[in-house]
Amino acid sequence: MPLIPSETSVTQDDALLIEGAREFARIELLALDRAWDQDESSVVEVLPKLAEMGFLNLLGPQEFGGLGISYRAYAAILHELARWSPSTCVTVAVHNMVVRILDHRARGEARERWLSSWGSEESFGAFAISEAGAGSDTKAIKTQAVEVDGGFRVQGEKMWVTNGMSARWLLTLTRLKESRDKEPWCALMIDGHSPGIERTKIKGKMGIRGSETAVIHLNDVFVPDGHLLGQRGQGLEVCLEGLNGGRIGIAAQATGIAEACLEEMIRYAKTREQFGRPIGAFQAVAEMIAVSAVELDAAKLLVWRAATQADADNLERTASSMAKLFASECANQIAYRAVQVHGGTGYVNECRVEQLYRDARITSIYEGTSEVQRFVIARELGRT
Repeated sequence: MPLIPSETSVTQDDALLIEGAREFARIELLALDRAWDQDESSVVEVLPKLAEMGFLNLLGPQEFGGLGISYRAYAAILHELARWSPSTCVTVAVHNMVVRILDHRARGEARERWLSSWGSEESFGAFAISEAGAGSDTKAIKTQAVEVDGGFRVQGEKMWVTNGMSARWLLTLTRLKESRDKEPWCALMIDGHSPGIERTKIKGKMGIRGSETAVIHLNDVFVPDGHLLGQRGQGLEVCLEGLNGGRIGIAAQATGIAEACLEEMIRYAKTREQFGRPIGAFQAVAEMIAVSAVELDAAKLLVWRAATQADADNLERTASSMAKLFASECANQIAYRAVQVHGGTGYVNECRVEQLYRDARITSIYEGTSEVQRFVIARELGRT
């Protein structure tokens, strides 16, 4: 079932995009996603096709060649991609999150250049904020930017960078060295072709193995002054603003994974027989299916509400955090039940729910853990 509420309609163009994402992912990405999971290869092999279909520039402004679609349509597309390939979904989501930030915060000639080329696989983007000692505590980052003639010199190491092995552009949060300001943060667009950049692939991930995850070493990398996003001192604000919208994308990924799990659960419950009847006829199995369906519908509505607020330029942190928290927790619960319904069959990789169970786990960790989302929600409610 789609993410879009049954009583809601979308434009014909959006409907075609969403349907195209569903069919492309079902026909072309499912088998690839299973292979990526087995050998830890990368989604980047389909970047040219993703670019051709417009999925690399969903949120880019139309005046620069982007599709400029609504956040509601965007979330619906990510949901469909995640049903068949969670790794492709997060790859597309991070790349589009970066262009959203560029649209709002980049300036001058660099802005026009980035936005005009963002739909190409050659402009593949990554978001580099976390470090080994700075995950949820973003202010603990140690990567430093030193002001020099014409720009900055950056020294440090970023970790858990999605798209990090192949990205041309690295949106990077840095600390301005020797700054006396209370907010010493700078958000810099670093050209991945610059001298001094080394990349190390993170292997052995539990799930979404087709999505690239990297450690990026920045060794005295020069960044031109025009690659500063926002103003000096606004780097943390720039990145957290991006994450606020990015959480909608991860929430949509979670609902897509949960949708796939529920579909597999229902299909198996109809065909697997024990004691002379389908297991779906037994109360315990029927209850797991029913509860999962209710939770999934509730998660979709929270995602849709957050996306609607984003389209109205009224996205509150509470809405995106609620959507991300509830959808990711539901995805994990529904994936658990899907394996349970499949029994021993669901415990081996030949059964897709085994992979989906592993893929779901990350949704309650990246873009802010569930614990962080609960803190954000409580803090924002306390301000009212």
